[in-house]
Amino acid sequence: MIKKLLFIVLILRISSSLQAQQVTPVYLDVNKPLEERVENALSQMTTEEKVALCHAQSKFSSKGVPRLGIPEVWTDDGPHGIREEVLWDEWGGAGWTNDYCTAFPALTCLAASFNPELSLLYGKSIGEEARYRNKNVLLGPGVNIYRTPLNGRNFEFLGEDPYLASRMVIPYIQGVQSIGVAACVKHFALNNQETWRGHINVNVSDRALYEIYLPAFKAAVQEGKVWSIMGSYNQFRGEHCCHNNLLLNNILKQEWNFDGVVITDWGGTHNTDQAVKNGLDLEMGTYTNGLTSRSKLPYSEYYLANPFLKGIKEGKYDIALLNDKARRILRLIFRTTMSANRPFGRFVSPEHSEAGRKIAQEGIVLLKNEKQLLPIPAGKYNKIAVIGENAVRSLVIGGGSSSLKVAYEVSPLEGLIAKYGKDHIVQSLGYASGPSMYGREAKSKLNADSLVAAAVDVAKNADVVLFVGGLNKNHFQDCEGGDRKSLDLPFDQDKLIEALLKVNKNVVIVMLSGNAVAMPWVDKVPAIVQGWYLGSEAGNALTDVISGDVNPSGKLPFSFPKKLEDNAAHFFGKLSYPGDSVNVYYKEDILVGYRWFDTKNIAPLFPFGYGLSYTSFAYSKPTADKAEVNSDGTVKVSFTLTNSGKTDGAETAQLYVSKPKSAVTRAAKELKAFKKVFLKAGKSTTVTLDVPVSSFAFYNEAKHSWEVESGNYTLLLGSSSRDIKGKVNIQVK
Repeated sequence: MIKKLLFIVLILRISSSLQAQQVTPVYLDVNKPLEERVENALSQMTTEEKVALCHAQSKFSSKGVPRLGIPEVWTDDGPHGIREEVLWDEWGGAGWTNDYCTAFPALTCLAASFNPELSLLYGKSIGEEARYRNKNVLLGPGVNIYRTPLNGRNFEFLGEDPYLASRMVIPYIQGVQSIGVAACVKHFALNNQETWRGHINVNVSDRALYEIYLPAFKAAVQEGKVWSIMGSYNQFRGEHCCHNNLLLNNILKQEWNFDGVVITDWGGTHNTDQAVKNGLDLEMGTYTNGLTSRSKLPYSEYYLANPFLKGIKEGKYDIALLNDKARRILRLIFRTTMSANRPFGRFVSPEHSEAGRKIAQEGIVLLKNEKQLLPIPAGKYNKIAVIGENAVRSLVIGGGSSSLKVAYEVSPLEGLIAKYGKDHIVQSLGYASGPSMYGREAKSKLNADSLVAAAVDVAKNADVVLFVGGLNKNHFQDCEGGDRKSLDLPFDQDKLIEALLKVNKNVVIVMLSGNAVAMPWVDKVPAIVQGWYLGSEAGNALTDVISGDVNPSGKLPFSFPKKLEDNAAHFFGKLSYPGDSVNVYYKEDILVGYRWFDTKNIAPLFPFGYGLSYTSFAYSKPTADKAEVNSDGTVKVSFTLTNSGKTDGAETAQLYVSKPKSAVTRAAKELKAFKKVFLKAGKSTTVTLDVPVSSFAFYNEAKHSWEVESGNYTLLLGSSSRDIKGKVNIQVK
């Protein structure tokens, strides 16, 4: 017995001694450099463990390395709010009671703010919500260029201009990642339509690719330092973009030195060989269409699962390809979940509500305001008629993967009642769309004629009518999986507006949408507000602007065409959009959005960068700090901006560059700088815009490089692409 006790004591002493000498593994030591931790972890992993990192284990997660204490990767939609929890292997909601989120405004609204500081606030706020829910990859933001107003997902993106999208995406990424959550910029690349998105092959020139469709992604990688990128469903030059050698290997990882993770869109992988060799790192959602269908096929049979492992063991695939994928995924995990400096999150907080309201306020665009019908301060009118389904309909649900389960949503009607009082508001539906049914058109069972008659009866006895309409994220409106069928408003809203105008001339149109719409009544109505999808604080933010508590300062992030054929993608016919079901040809090349309208001298309904205010602004003549500059220099353009009205407000000054005489085709003008300036009534300030001459470059397809032409350039200062306030000429040597 004594010998047994002595033996136990000896063992305990040896164990204690070993524990005292034990050193924390390098990969767990948060004080070690990131790359050293990554390499140390990689060296301790088996081939099977490395492969397991590269594919999903559930609808929204992938494996870690349990043996080494390395956690899983948990992703989450979307760019406007943290999606509800879903079942492990199904798309249906898990039925949790603690996953109600804050809905932030859609990214079209953020882009319309033209305010990078708000983009940083947006990123931090949504990053905190993701962090609180223990997500380490936020599937957003989206930066696909607004090419056609029919694209069902335009509301998720940052507009038609690559420079605007670039400047707005960088702080969003920095905000999200400052909370220890990876942003996942999407969809790389050329995902500019939902029609046939799973297979359509995009044909576009190298020049348009580099000048229009890639700059926001490049800025996200090289300036935003984004930690992950999502591939797109479509094909480019015959290869699906989730495993496209040119896009992922040559451009993203070699030209741009991207060190993060390439993640598929859900169901975007089609081939093991291409997935292994062409730059994909993490495969998600295979054997589903990315939306609704599911399969009993196990995750172990994904293209980057057992087929990949089998190929490694048989010598078909170089182990270096596997190590590169595993290395990138480990780097992501160590940057997020296993970071020592990762802050705590917070969820549905007053600060997030305030942020959402502020972003919505600054993104709302005043398009028309004749006779100063707006603002409408409390007490100005006795009876305000609120007409339109969007005044009461939830606009945070629907739309596809960005659909949200929110803690609260203030409708426009609720916001208006809170401001003006229930006794001063009369309401009528006017039109009805029916329930949002994904994958099919929804129709209301209510009688359309009766709804119109009731609305007209309410309108004729009101002092002013607020018509709150637009789109609503139903299928074939602003919705993933299907493009709009026309530029027109759905549900006979145009007919309703005409009927309202016959009985009341004081009609304010409030459009809630993520896309441009046709406005056949534009010359008849005195006031139009573009309100986007504004999130949880929608009603409060809209009311702030309508009442005048907030002076509108939003600018359009894309052009509104008068008719669909005026849009460049549609001008060239069906092969240009939507294609022939196999190929689509971007025949407008670099002339996208205002570049097309301004170069071809086609008048838009409302131009890019346009937005009115309740005050007025005066611009002095701009001056440049130098008349001649080298191609690697910077030009500083200065001017005096004056709030010449009687109301405090903000103006976004925009600087465009033009080169009338060029060796290559150029747009009439291109946005190269902007600044949002807040001024008290009657006050002035000097504004300086820095423009790197390198931004004047075009992409030389023959040389596969950027080139700045020497010669004369004109810098155009304006309040929109069509309202130029002054010019200054410079010579580039």
